[in-house]
Order: sequence, then structure tokens, then C-alpha cells
Amino acid sequence: MNTVKKLFRHSQVYDHGGTDVLFLRAIRENASWHYANCKEYREILDCRGFHPDTLQSYADLGRLPPIPTLYLKQGALLSIPPKKLRLQSTSSGTSGKPVAVGFDVGALGMGATMLWRLLRRHELLSLRPANYLILGYQPAKHNKMGAVRTAHAATFLAPALHREYALADRGGAYELNIEGVSRALLRYSHSSAPVRIIGFPAYFYFLLQKLEQENVKLTLPRGSMVFLGGGWKQFAAQRVEKTELYRLAEAHLGIPDTRFREFFGVVEHNVPYFDCIHHHFHVPIYSRVLIRDVRTMEPVGYGEPGLLNLLTPILKSMPLVSIMTDDLAILHEGQSCPCGNPAPWFEILGRAGLSGIQTCAAGAGRILEGL
Repeated sequence: MNTVKKLFRHSQVYDHGGTDVLFLRAIRENASWHYANCKEYREILDCRGFHPDTLQSYADLGRLPPIPTLYLKQGALLSIPPKKLRLQSTSSGTSGKPVAVGFDVGALGMGATMLWRLLRRHELLSLRPANYLILGYQPAKHNKMGAVRTAHAATFLAPALHREYALADRGGAYELNIEGVSRALLRYSHSSAPVRIIGFPAYFYFLLQKLEQENVKLTLPRGSMVFLGGGWKQFAAQRVEKTELYRLAEAHLGIPDTRFREFFGVVEHNVPYFDCIHHHFHVPIYSRVLIRDVRTMEPVGYGEPGLLNLLTPILKSMPLVSIMTDDLAILHEGQSCPCGNPAPWFEILGRAGLSGIQTCAAGAGRILEGL
């Protein structure tokens, strides 16, 4: 897959204009590989009357049938023998059975290069040691969730002096670690080292609510930051605007909104999205984003809401070249963001209901029909 490797070696991580042709070729190359090596994927494309060779123009990307993430809950689609998988991650399973994604050696190498360039571009790497507060699970051998690995990996962006987890591993079971979190926050506030708070926005909001209810006001050291990701998931009913999070964080932790960074990603896609200074998720060259109408499944234009369809050619192990999430989103032109990044950016509106997604998945060319 020489074209795919060439795409991931491109040094300008948001250069869409310079990589559109290359991206199209990489998608065609990747889709052709999976068509030839995954019987189930070939049946899905044949069901739609689609062949990867027909990807001749950039506009053709919208014709590539997306795989709904709900379909992946039924079982893994593999394009290589299972023994050649080098790493496996699973989704959280909050909306049902978790999805397992296996990585090939090439994807791990390209992914490492991609991640390094994105982290450097967003200035998230630091040599200054930091204390970490992780509002999530402590890593354990029995836990393969991608979100857990991502949060733990984020503690290596700056040398870790100490890590405190909100959910502590007790040898096979997790225990809520409220006291440990409280003691760590107080101890961190008296340290000279910056603090990095990592976790789901809902968990961070609940922590801030607790601090407000108890009228606790701390001032974390200069350079401290908040790194959020994963959405609100089952806590959608408690969701608040980001501005409320910023207000509470500055009032109770002394962290201004300029020190917030947000991450978006799904296990089934393997490309991370980091927000800019204006908290917009610009699309890097390693992927493209389409928004599909919830009724017709046809791609819609900028500024129109619909289901989030993510494309990337990174995996050789599984045919996840185009996946359709259960996230509702809007895609915007890059020039509409004042940060100066010319790449398009998207905003997440929330998650569609399960029954709605089942209807949408059926409408997307009846992908599940007969398989």
C-alpha cells in the first residue's frame, strides 16, 4: 500500500489541497485490498453495486458505502488472518455490545507517525513534569477499552510525577476513588508542577459540581490544563454548554478556557481529532469527513446537520475505510474558523437514538440486508 504510506508521510497535517488526490488514491487502494481479502465486505459493496475501481474523482468518496458502527457490534470483519493482529481495542459498549478493532503492524507504524505530528502541531507535548488526574479507569490487563488506553497514553505527553485515577483497579473490579481524587487535587494545588486533568466531560462536570456545592476553590499551578474527550454518552441528559465548564473550571480550579483541549475519536476509525484554540475539530489529512442526511443517507453540504461519516485508509486488518457513527454533526468550511487553519472542521451535536440509527443504517443501502 505505497499510496497509503505516502499519505501518512506527508508533513503538513492539515494540507487538504495538497493531499486530496493522494487521499482519493489511498482510499481506492485500501478499499480494493479489503474488497479482495474480506468476503463480507465484498458482499456489502456488491449489494450496493459498488466497486472500488469506480473511485475516480474526489466527489466519488460519497458513493463509497459506509459501514454503520452498529453493524460492527455483530462481529469483526477481518481482511487478514487473526494471528496477524498486533493490538486490539474495544469500544466502551455503553450503547450495547462493544466493538473490537484489531490493528496490523503497518497501521501501528503509520498511526504513531500521525499521532506524533498532530501532538506536535497542537503543542500538547512538554518536557515539564506534571501531575495527572484521570477521570476514568485505571489501566489493567482485564480492560481493553480504547478510551482507557487513550487516557493512559495522554499521561506520557509530559513526564508524569503522579497519576490519580477516579476509578481504581482492585484486581478485576473497579472502585470509585473519590477520596483519592480529593486528596490528589488538594496536594496538586500546593505543588509547583502543572496539573493535567484528563477524562470525559461529564465526569469533569460532576467533579466541578461537587467543588461548587462544597464551595471549594483551588488555584492549580500555572500551566495546568484540562484534556477532555469521549462525549457525554449515557449522561446526555446532564450535558451543559462548554462555556459552563469553562466558567466552573476557572472559578474552582483557576484554569482558564485557553487551557482547555478537547479530543474526539471513535475506536472504529483510528484517526484522532484535536480541537484548535477556538475549540473546533479540524479534519487532518489522514481522514475526510462526510455528513449524511438522516433520511436519505446522501452526503449534505457545509452547515447542514446529519450523521457523521468518517473515512481513512489506515487499516489493512479490517475494512473500516468508511464508517458511519451514531453521532449527529455539522461540517464547516475551514475559513469560517478564526484560528487560520484552512481544513474543514466539524461540531458534534449529540448522539442519535438507537432506534433512529437502526432505521438510518437500514436506509444506507440496506447494508445489513441478506448478510
